[in-house]
Amino acid sequence: MKLLRVLSTVLLFVTALAHPLAADGPADAGWEKLKSLAGEWTGTADKETVTVSYRIVSSGTAVMETINESHAMEMVTVYHRDGSSLLMTHFCAAGNQPRMRSTGLVDGKLAFAFVDVSNLKTPADEHISGLVMSFPEGGALVQEWSSRKDGKESTMRFLLNRKK
Repeated sequence: MKLLRVLSTVLLFVTALAHPLAADGPADAGWEKLKSLAGEWTGTADKETVTVSYRIVSSGTAVMETINESHAMEMVTVYHRDGSSLLMTHFCAAGNQPRMRSTGLVDGKLAFAFVDVSNLKTPADEHISGLVMSFPEGGALVQEWSSRKDGKESTMRFLLNRKK
């Protein structure tokens, strides 16, 4: 009888490890929201046409965003889980790579705060310093990219809709 209880306990433990818990925290909800973006998007950024694509990559452990603006080169951002938060690295057309962290989906928004940046010549050089993604009714996506140059902040707003 004791052996049966031990085996039952081991079986329950192994089953729990094989089936992760359902998404219930802000980072989990944010991760699910990011994955739901998979596909092609089009819209505007500062009155310029922009196309954005999202792909789930690396066996479902990362989401890759590719941004094509009419006046700039292609840029890539990779989002992934990092413990109880979300982490992103933006491979900017400016040649630097800012990293930002989000605690997850809060009030329908994913806010990513600056962590650090690689390949920046001086702290005064332009670099992305934040991102807020919001998801208005109707399936649209709004991105507000903050950048810093010479100690001053500016924001570029992307208004996107999924391509049909």
